[in-house]
Amino acid sequence: MEAIPHPIPRTVEEVFQDFKGRRAGLIKALTLDVDKFYQQCDPEKENLCLYGLPNETWEVNLPVEEVPPELPEPALGINFARDGMQEKDWLSLVAVHSDSWLLAVAFYFGARFGFGKNERKRLFQMINDLPTIFEVVTGNVKQPKDQSATQNSSKSKSSGKTSRQSEPQTKGVKMSPPPKEDDESGEEEEEDDEQGATCGACGDNYGTDEFWICCDICERWFHGKCVKITPAKAEHIKQYKCPSCSNKRLEFSFLRVQFVARFLNFLFHG
Repeated sequence: MEAIPHPIPRTVEEVFQDFKGRRAGLIKALTLDVDKFYQQCDPEKENLCLYGLPNETWEVNLPVEEVPPELPEPALGINFARDGMQEKDWLSLVAVHSDSWLLAVAFYFGARFGFGKNERKRLFQMINDLPTIFEVVTGNVKQPKDQSATQNSSKSKSSGKTSRQSEPQTKGVKMSPPPKEDDESGEEEEEDDEQGATCGACGDNYGTDEFWICCDICERWFHGKCVKITPAKAEHIKQYKCPSCSNKRLEFSFLRVQFVARFLNFLFHG
């Protein structure tokens, strides 16, 4: 969390330098320092944010307590989604929100110090000439060799691991097919409903001797083994999202950033 201990940028060039410093810190967290960043985003902790600092460093911390904050705040609670999705998807999601936050901070300074239309346009153009953090993290742009090599090494380690044994911290899990309302034939109906259920991943039928879990978003059922969720893990999940729903949320966040970028482009270019 930041109380702006660094010099406050007041010109277009100073704001852009502030933007570049914060951006470099965030990219470092999501590429070079992935393991350290991953460990600090413990789902057992409270809502955490990823901050990029002007001196090209980063920190994971709680949000500031004062309202309103001195600066716009990053996305809250990034740690809660850490174990509920693939690591590369989680890093991409954090990258999307980090891009949005960087724009918010830059234009906060622009508004605070009265940048006119031409100054805002120039600032946005300078920012827009740089690849987004999302593009860097997902490998859609060419990176310096040393950074690219480190990121590829991190990705290979990530894809090779089975799982990091931390327990997911997302909301309300259904771990067995829901019972129907009690009536005279309640037991028979429940048994028929269970026998007719199929796994959303493999398509096999429900078995009473197998562990199942239901996605709280699309309400489809899955074998625990198909989505790599054990009964012990499921007891600590507050809300389970299947891989498909997690990916849809990531795509929506990316589209939202694209919309913001296009809106700003329209605003400053007419």
